Amino acid sequence: MAREGLTGSRIRERRSVAGLRQADLARALGISASYLNLIEHNRRRIGGKLLLDIARLLQVEPSMLSEGAEAALIATLREAAVNANLAVTETERADELAGRFPAWAEVLAAGHRRIATLERTVETLSDRLTHDPHLAASVHELLSTAAAIRSTAGILADEADLTEEWRNRFHANINQDSRRLAESSKALVEYLDANQGVEDAVASPQDELEAFLSAHDYMFDAVEAGEASPESVISRAATLKSNAARHMARGVLAQIQQDAQQTSKRDFEAALKAHGPDPVRLAQTLGVPVSVVMRRIARAPALEAGFVICDRAGSFLFRKPAQGFVIPRFGAACALWPLYAALGQPGRIIHTPLVQLGRGRARFDCYAYGETIGTPDYNQMPLVQASMLLLPNPAIEDSHALEVGATCGVCPREACPGRRETSLLSMRP
Repeated sequence: MAREGLTGSRIRERRSVAGLRQADLARALGISASYLNLIEHNRRRIGGKLLLDIARLLQVEPSMLSEGAEAALIATLREAAVNANLAVTETERADELAGRFPAWAEVLAAGHRRIATLERTVETLSDRLTHDPHLAASVHELLSTAAAIRSTAGILADEADLTEEWRNRFHANINQDSRRLAESSKALVEYLDANQGVEDAVASPQDELEAFLSAHDYMFDAVEAGEASPESVISRAATLKSNAARHMARGVLAQIQQDAQQTSKRDFEAALKAHGPDPVRLAQTLGVPVSVVMRRIARAPALEAGFVICDRAGSFLFRKPAQGFVIPRFGAACALWPLYAALGQPGRIIHTPLVQLGRGRARFDCYAYGETIGTPDYNQMPLVQASMLLLPNPAIEDSHALEVGATCGVCPREACPGRRETSLLSMRP
């Protein structure tokens, strides 16, 4: 039902909240109760002076009756419905829910937003716990001390025949461990407090590189056209503070130069317009490797593509995030990603629809390709890199898509053959 067709439902809801009987409101308006009943059941259209009079008597803005809940509320309800895998017909009734039961709609929307916030917090903390050595060591110290206290307390509780001397020793151990636990907890809290609000601060060379690329929207037309050298661009980049970050940036910009030498931006854009973002078709048309085309597609702003490159060890060399697809800041990504399948099969091009489990269940056309880097030689293990291109495609059906996570620590899929650790999102003990 259209939003403007729910004015009657909103009038009925507001009248109930105001504690007015239908007959009393009708009398105040100078209309019959039966006519008001038809209006409240959306069987009569309403507007003009009558709508203004009703709004005045109910002490609300006319727009609250004619337009209903704010668009943001309805959008949140629809997002919650999609995440819950409700049928399309149910998702489309978000307007009706917001119009007829605005208070309950706001409760549901607030709950959905709260869950999303908590999931982001879990992801952030999980990532930080994994990659912050000080935090990981502090947590390990807390857990070890707590385990020692629990073990000593268990002995005191279970062993009734302990001598006074040994009992005093155990009591002394508990006292000592308790002090250490308190001091460690205090130090950890102080450390966390000192680092609050620095989520956006650059903490590693990889962070510096990503901030640099993001600031340029991953576009370096001057470098590609030969009008600027990589070194001149890097020298003006305030975000590249460390030598390691500048080294990585040189590699990215050098790769952009090499890709431009193989196919010009004009030729690529013409082929893209003719054939669409099909890496194989574009590679055949332009006569260049698939990896070159995938990097070109990833830099096309209109496609909003995500892109990941990893080396033979599975470490990320390049990350361009896509809306709705979570890429861990470091390693330990989902083992089911086609990226890793391509890594083990150089030369094979993988194409599969993909959905990432989580808040939004974002859907993508996924292309993955592995290639050998450098010139092969006798008795030398080849270096292999794999690339994964993600093109947003909301039309993909879940039944046809490969379900993957971000990383095991925050993946809700329980029965997963690639799971390495339990998820923090699991409600089971």
